[in-house]
Amino acid sequence: MSLETLWFCVIVLFWLGYLFLEGFDFGVGMLLPVLGRDNTERRVLINTIGPVWDGNEVWLIVAAGATFAAFPGWYASLFSGAYLPLLLVLLALIGRGVAFEYRGKVDSERWRRNWDRVIVLGSWIPPLGVGLLLTTTVLGLPLDPHGNRVGSAFEAVRWDTLLGALAVVGFSLVHGAAFLALKTSGELRERARLLAVRMLPVALAPLVLLLVVVQLREGALWTLVPLVIAVAGAVTAWRRLVVDRDGQAFAALGVTIAAAVVTLFGALYPDVLPSTVDAANSLTIHNASSSPYTLEVMTWIGAFGAPAVLVYQGWTYWVFRKRISTAHIPPVHTP
Repeated sequence: MSLETLWFCVIVLFWLGYLFLEGFDFGVGMLLPVLGRDNTERRVLINTIGPVWDGNEVWLIVAAGATFAAFPGWYASLFSGAYLPLLLVLLALIGRGVAFEYRGKVDSERWRRNWDRVIVLGSWIPPLGVGLLLTTTVLGLPLDPHGNRVGSAFEAVRWDTLLGALAVVGFSLVHGAAFLALKTSGELRERARLLAVRMLPVALAPLVLLLVVVQLREGALWTLVPLVIAVAGAVTAWRRLVVDRDGQAFAALGVTIAAAVVTLFGALYPDVLPSTVDAANSLTIHNASSSPYTLEVMTWIGAFGAPAVLVYQGWTYWVFRKRISTAHIPPVHTP
């Protein structure tokens, strides 16, 4: 395997980690006003992701950083081509992080509700933007021979990329509800489970449709396999939720998003950003990559750094693995 192919696979793995971990993270934020009937329940929801949400965002930073270092041409064309959606994502993530920290600083219901709105908004915008970005890199942009976008700043906003945005949002909603069923107890857990059961067929429909569109346009024969696995994972998750097996359902959703990512990037390879103007202008792992020396240095650094990050994040989830309920929430007080 060439270093270009290796780093393409590594970047795919980073995006998978981000979609899986930040997927339920965003889902919890989106469901805050739906499942949180009072301040105590909303605090339970926030506390399920409180110890891990910032660590989950590291996967986005690493995915973008690895793309910049390994495939600067890909990074430059994609991120500049979708500049406006990415700017909204960045602002939403900043606001969301501030809201988590500031929400409990003042003992005022109005104060908390205003920051809750920021959390909800900051949880809806990023999956929309990330879904649009990933679909754009798979289905392409109008690029000239120099890798520059042709046309307006909204060339990345099309019906097919909007379908990708809805696909990530729908997955995040279901994944978040399944995570809450796994992490909470009592009445709140049951409401989360029932909501996941009701939402799943509708919420995951855009993801399945996106995979079919990509398969018909760009897919190979072998990418049919992960597509079928993605659908089977979604069906399995729904059936496990119905019989109250939330852990198995959460794992099945993980299989679904993993198979979906393999389908999307498998259809893309060896391109990294197709040109919708002329296939000769498409960016590939070969013409968009860094020098072999740069890739070799990155490989050695990644071989030591990646396991350390995985061990640390795995340890974090293990420490905070227990369920929580309203009984664990102390009274509100002003610091």
